[in-house]
Amino acid sequence: MVDPKRIWSSPHLPSLPSVAVRLLEVSRRPELEVRDVVEVIRTDPAISAKILKATNSSYFGLASQVTSVERAVPLLGTTMVTSLALSFSVVQNAVTGGPVADHYRNYWAQSVVQATTAELLSDRTKAGLACEYFLAGLLIDLGRLAMLKTIPNEFSAVIDAAAENGRPLHEIETERLGFDHVEIGMKLMETWSLPGAIMQSVHRHHASLDELRALENGAEAPLIRATAFAADVGEYFCGRSKGHALTRLRASASELFGMGHAELARFLEQVKARVDEGADLFCIDTELISDPADLMATANEQLAQLAMREHAAGAQARAQQEATERERALLEDKARLLERQAFRDPLTQIHNRQFFGESLSKELDRCARTASTIGLIFLDIDHFKQLNDTHGHQFGDEVLVRVAKLLGGALRKSDVLARYGGEEFVAMVVQPTEKGLGKVAERLRTRVESDLFERAGQRVPVTISVGTALAVPRRDEQGLDERLIAAADQAMYESKRNGRNQVASCSLLSDDERRLLRLVNSLKLSRWLVERRVFDVPTLTKALQATDTRWLRVGEIAQRQQMLSMEQVDHVLAEQSRSGVRFGEAGIGLGLLCETRLARLLALQQEDPATLVRTLVRLGMLDEGEAAGLIDAYSIETEIRTQRPKQQPPAHLPLRKQPVR
Repeated sequence: MVDPKRIWSSPHLPSLPSVAVRLLEVSRRPELEVRDVVEVIRTDPAISAKILKATNSSYFGLASQVTSVERAVPLLGTTMVTSLALSFSVVQNAVTGGPVADHYRNYWAQSVVQATTAELLSDRTKAGLACEYFLAGLLIDLGRLAMLKTIPNEFSAVIDAAAENGRPLHEIETERLGFDHVEIGMKLMETWSLPGAIMQSVHRHHASLDELRALENGAEAPLIRATAFAADVGEYFCGRSKGHALTRLRASASELFGMGHAELARFLEQVKARVDEGADLFCIDTELISDPADLMATANEQLAQLAMREHAAGAQARAQQEATERERALLEDKARLLERQAFRDPLTQIHNRQFFGESLSKELDRCARTASTIGLIFLDIDHFKQLNDTHGHQFGDEVLVRVAKLLGGALRKSDVLARYGGEEFVAMVVQPTEKGLGKVAERLRTRVESDLFERAGQRVPVTISVGTALAVPRRDEQGLDERLIAAADQAMYESKRNGRNQVASCSLLSDDERRLLRLVNSLKLSRWLVERRVFDVPTLTKALQATDTRWLRVGEIAQRQQMLSMEQVDHVLAEQSRSGVRFGEAGIGLGLLCETRLARLLALQQEDPATLVRTLVRLGMLDEGEAAGLIDAYSIETEIRTQRPKQQPPAHLPLRKQPVR
């Protein structure tokens, strides 16, 4: 980075001679007269001589010889004379030798090309005074001149880096110096008090095509577009990245001035011819500016090379992408293999004991937060040792694999099945009721008993003994996982003692918990819909599996239902923190909740009615009108049941056993 103070405090900063300063002051007078300009020019013999030389040059092509400033000024116009005086001042600053001489010559040649381009565009579009366009084009890169004169070593390195990388100069300037030539040029023009329209056009000469198209069609817009296009032409003639410059130039010509490729080529020929006419006048080396036809060939060659490099880079990128995809696939396969090895039983391919333990721990935490039930089913293949001894270990392995498949097919996706060890299996059932857990266990037992196991063409009877355990985890309860497993295991052994091939159950629920759970389940929308025969159980089970209820705290739900105020919720939370009990228990203890209201809150927490109804509509099981009617009826009835009556529920409800098609 470079401190910009080095530029502004440098004795080499470009400055205007007194005659140029006075000309700018005179040109801003509202009632400018020719004699005022003549008087200023005559004070500087060198400027006077150059003005006369310009007037008689082929650049202006006047018919007769002009011998006095008094005649030259009205012939050229006061604005053109002022522009010429400024250009002669700038070129005087730009002429130098030394190690940066080539950069100076390139800068000045590009400035004249840009000034000439802008002037020709003014003639083409009839949008403004040609001399104003000429001056704007001339000053586009004034900041480059300032940096060449004040920080020549640093700026030369930036110019070389931009050429090597094929990137825009102003981007490299910002990265390496902390500012660009546009900022420097603008500040310098402010000190010279140049016209605002010219400063605006210089400020925006790097604008994108989208920005230029979006300009409002005000007085300054044509000059801004012309200056931006002139900058593209200057880069094309004098820059090193001809290919990139030609691509942008063609787009600019088409979008801003409606020029096709052929018309653009003719326009560039005009620019070159006009620059050649003013070469002697503006002290430029025309060898720096190639013929447009040669430039076009160079640019097209660069574009072809760029296309080849991009194609090669694209092919390399595609090959790299394919290699990356292959490597990713291999890593995924390896990860799946490691996952199977870590969490899958190698024989049955269901989860192993380690995975089951981790899953049980997570589910216990969730159930503790939501006061939900968790159920465990322990299963053991009856007389498995006898099967092995009679039919061999290979058949025993086949039985294990077959039983695992049968059990997995009879459980929900949310449940977790694992091989616990030997011929023992365990299943975790999410949020069951006591009756529901017993039905699941019986379904598993029946599925195994009714399946056909054969050995050497003869049927081999295979049955399982099943035990279940159910609990509602309490907050911060320790050791419940071990007690649940022990209870389910004990119930399973009770099945064996009672003759095998049966189900025994063990509940860890207290009477209060059992009563509250029954009340919670009775208040759920799903139970309400089944009881009123709006849907049957299989249809509603499908909808519940497709429903994702967002979990909310009971206190938040209580506020939404207007059962508790914010202050009351805070009071319950304080009591909960003190006593360590659940929110609902604390609320009942404080007299702020009753059992039925707590049950209502827990039902809403576990199953949001609005979300379930949206799922039913999305699955085509209800239309929106039916859904709204059902929600209203359900809300009224549950309000009444929780002692908050509003109105009577409708006498009749629609019967819908099958989904709406």
